[in-house]
Amino acid sequence: MLTLRHVRAGRAAADPAPAQWHRGLTLLATISLFIGTRTLWTTAMHRHPPVAGVISLCYAAILVCGVLALAVRGRRALARVDGLVLAVAITLVVCGYWLDHAGSDEGVLTAQAALQILHGRPVYGDPWPWLFGTPRVGLTKTMAGGGDFTYGYPPLTAMIAAPVRLVIHSTAAATLVTSAALIIGTLVLWRLLPVPWRSAATAVCLGFGMLPAYARLGYPAVLALALLVPVVVRWPATGAGGRLGRYGVLRAVCLGAACAAQQLAWFLAPFLLIGVYAVRRGDMAGHGDPAPDAREADGDRARLRTPGRRALAVTARYAGVAALTWAVLNAYVAALGPRAWASGLLLPISQGAILHGQGLMGISYYFTPGSSRLDFYSYATLLLLLGLLAALVLFARRLGPALTVLPWLPFYLSTRSQDGYYLLMTPLWLAAAATVPASALAGAWQPRLPLGRRAKAACGAGLLLPAAACAAIAAASPAPLRMTVTARFTDTPRHGITSAAVRVVNTTGTTLTPHFASRAAQSASGWWAITSGPASIGPHASATYELTPPHGFRRVARGGHTLHMIAVTGKPMTITTALVPDPAAAGR
Repeated sequence: MLTLRHVRAGRAAADPAPAQWHRGLTLLATISLFIGTRTLWTTAMHRHPPVAGVISLCYAAILVCGVLALAVRGRRALARVDGLVLAVAITLVVCGYWLDHAGSDEGVLTAQAALQILHGRPVYGDPWPWLFGTPRVGLTKTMAGGGDFTYGYPPLTAMIAAPVRLVIHSTAAATLVTSAALIIGTLVLWRLLPVPWRSAATAVCLGFGMLPAYARLGYPAVLALALLVPVVVRWPATGAGGRLGRYGVLRAVCLGAACAAQQLAWFLAPFLLIGVYAVRRGDMAGHGDPAPDAREADGDRARLRTPGRRALAVTARYAGVAALTWAVLNAYVAALGPRAWASGLLLPISQGAILHGQGLMGISYYFTPGSSRLDFYSYATLLLLLGLLAALVLFARRLGPALTVLPWLPFYLSTRSQDGYYLLMTPLWLAAAATVPASALAGAWQPRLPLGRRAKAACGAGLLLPAAACAAIAAASPAPLRMTVTARFTDTPRHGITSAAVRVVNTTGTTLTPHFASRAAQSASGWWAITSGPASIGPHASATYELTPPHGFRRVARGGHTLHMIAVTGKPMTITTALVPDPAAAGR
């Protein structure tokens, strides 16, 4: 006779208790939804009270999810809680988009590019200065004293936004595409991950207030992220058995499409190709190598059947499908102007944008008077990228699990070292952690180094030494100019600077063409107009410049300030920083 105890025992056997770390991930995902939700609710109360009501219900759902995450007893029950947390997160993302979908400069530029596609006009090469000048749409200034008014991203996001632009006649068309891409990418990642890891995907993609904000701003990198999710999940399975198969082809198509969406995907691609080659060569060398008597009689065909050749062949097919996808998606916009298209795609690399970010360049920008060798930061970036690729080849088994993190290390040394370059791709880190354990790389091929452990460590460090040396040169180089700033202040109607006289001495043996801006915190102002002074300063020469701030006035806080004048040059790339004296502070 069945008793209640027998029924409960049967249920427990059918739905065993989840691991405690699974509960922890579910709870962390639930907590992550609180971040930024209060600001969202406050904004909604001012603009759209019904949306605020929905957000209030989300608060209740978050609390319920927190209780359930700790109270449910079975794995399937906790998996359903994971689904509820995901639904709440998506609801909050939709509410956020409803309240703010105007986008930033990237979204505005993408929406304009979509409009260009609809009208059959060139996307690349034509400046769009009327889009800039508002607080939301900032201009990327260049070290040559100008700004970049053109489109500098691959075309896929704009192509997808083009039909949406027919219905939504604003930047919201572009931000809708990126917001939808984030939600779809999250759903795909959530579905592909092992069940206990799924709430981590919710937290990383939709929680913590990180990626939804970038999606609302219209960043094309969000679309690239969504396309890279199926590429990265279980990537060592790509080309298994020497055949791409339908899933391998799908991964290759997604990789090519991601490269057609944003340049960040370009940096991941070579690491993936090296990883796939190493895994496939190791797999083929350990399993299924043809016996000598089974080899083809023809010498060339026999060589093609070696593990290295077969691994190279499947990796080449993978790369070829990705490249073909990329070419097809770029074909239309490239046909409108091949040279402008090529220049546009390379613009973020070649434009020589002014320093910005949280990386090593901050030594020269924020903490020292400047540097006369900023180009060495770029050299360090390239050398670190090459060094990491070489290290992955030599130590594929050790570095393979971190393959999705390695591509972003070089950006820390670049002159544009913004946090977005790192955090926008963090869901891929999670995808690798959950689906690519170290055991998946245990048999990966890597060159045999007849060295001890310390010698191998020294070899790896040697690959990174050139990058470190270049970064040290850039950071340790002195400022090329000596500047003395005399600012003219006014208190009518506001306290600020109306003009400034800057005495400049060129301490180098190179003719320099300086361009001036002010910096109160981490970002530079617009260019100050030179009303008097030479265009260039010869080696070891001096000059005095009369400068006027943008719009004729630079507001400064009363009672003291920390305002700096910066002078930059494009060729060579240099920066000099000098403090603007505050007469009010000096009088105290």
